[in-house]
Amino acid sequence: MIGIVLDAGALIALEQNDRSVWAALKLAVAQGSEVIVPSTALAQVWRGTGAQEQLAKALQFCIIATFDPVARNVGELCGRSKTNDICDAHVALIASRHGEFLYTSDVPDMRRLLATCGDRRPAIVRC
Repeated sequence: MIGIVLDAGALIALEQNDRSVWAALKLAVAQGSEVIVPSTALAQVWRGTGAQEQLAKALQFCIIATFDPVARNVGELCGRSKTNDICDAHVALIASRHGEFLYTSDVPDMRRLLATCGDRRPAIVRC
């Protein structure tokens, strides 16, 4: 099964009604693909206000990847990649394990992190 992973930038794009990210979400859902949102990315953008109605709609089609089961792996990835951003590391780890595509606004950091993961590397789509 093909999975796509959405980082905080992709969630913001959905919130702002970005047509290309919405099209990717709809296509993935129509094809029966998993749309995965790391919980740390969701926490970065979610504020629970009425202005996030579009994002709330999108999240109905997503699987939230929790942090707890991979917390140590994320910390180790931060150490290997020499970064302190656990959210980016969490996104990269989930994408390397479950994603064929990673939608991100942070391409350089994601490339660096994915190279350090050692697992397979999803295609990166800038949003």
